[in-house]
Amino acid sequence: MSTGTGGDYWADKALPSVFKHELLKRYMPQFGGMTASQTRDKRVVYLDGYAGEGRYENGDPASAEIALRVASHFRARHGITVECFFTEAQQKSFDRLCQVIEQYRAGGVLAHARRGEVDGVLDSVVQRAVGAPLFLFLDPCGLVLPQDRLVEVLARQRCEKRPPTELLMNFSMMAVWRLGGHVRSPRGNERSLQRFDEVCGGTWWREYFAEAAAPRAKEGAAEDAIEAVAAEYSRLLEERTGMFVRSVAVSHDPHKRAVYRLVFATRSQYGLWVFGDSVARARDEWWKTLDAREESEGKLALWPMRPDPKEITERAVPEIAKNLEKLLLRTRGPVRLVDHTLEIFGDFYGQVTEPAARRAVQRLHGEGKTPSDGVGVKRTREIKVFPRSLVA
Repeated sequence: MSTGTGGDYWADKALPSVFKHELLKRYMPQFGGMTASQTRDKRVVYLDGYAGEGRYENGDPASAEIALRVASHFRARHGITVECFFTEAQQKSFDRLCQVIEQYRAGGVLAHARRGEVDGVLDSVVQRAVGAPLFLFLDPCGLVLPQDRLVEVLARQRCEKRPPTELLMNFSMMAVWRLGGHVRSPRGNERSLQRFDEVCGGTWWREYFAEAAAPRAKEGAAEDAIEAVAAEYSRLLEERTGMFVRSVAVSHDPHKRAVYRLVFATRSQYGLWVFGDSVARARDEWWKTLDAREESEGKLALWPMRPDPKEITERAVPEIAKNLEKLLLRTRGPVRLVDHTLEIFGDFYGQVTEPAARRAVQRLHGEGKTPSDGVGVKRTREIKVFPRSLVA
């Protein structure tokens, strides 16, 4: 259940939302473009389960309007229908959301708004998506749906590779921190703990904080427990759904711990590839926004300048080339890049954009380790790399 938003949340976009919305804006069109062709009626179903007001007071689009813009573009340019569903529990936010939605409905966008919690409409949306790709965006300000509920949808109702189903979800690190305090305190609220048990699919998470509260626990153990819980949550979701699951830390600035993690789930190597590229591009925009706000406020930088994307790419290319070379030696056959996304990018997944992989192929070619150079292949992910031994 979402705890809602208050104060000046909707006045302007905070830095975590800059990253989140930039990622959604980049990835959602790719999902629609990659999957709509798999259906006869060129239809994609999208659910924003905690949609809020849809637009900030300064006019910037929030998640709902970002989706509506994508739907409008696809309808006008590609003849693709993105049917959008939005839920919001708070009346004030719901009323403003409806105003935004009506503007796009007037232009022909197929969109529906429901007041209430997402769990109340999830089954009907899944039913509506029969035969169509489904993208679930769950971004509560508090706790997300119970993991058992997510598993029911992802591993039972939508267990097939086609039509595809993907999830992008906010896993609140602040909530983990707060509830971890209940575990460590003799006066902890058992009802709150049980609610998070449901989110995590068991009581396993409590053990991390119980250890952190032990008399001989090392300094910073509670902070480590937060990260450990988030990592284990993603691992369990991957295990229980059979999907690829990745998570990305999102924070207010480089020296503060993450306020939440964006958890992404897909069954597609294409999804993994494009998501990693989108994360790298969204992170770059996050840094640009941070720099611009600091400069506009006349503040001196309290931390080093943002990492230079070119410098990161220079470090990444030789590592990606090594990963690719190892893959060629192991498979002893041609390798299409997109079929081995995580193995190829390694630690640089989500850190660099896809052109780094093309440069890695060119590096191997220059070293005489493959006849492939990627020339003439429009999409980097479709490059097929051959071992040198296969050349006559």
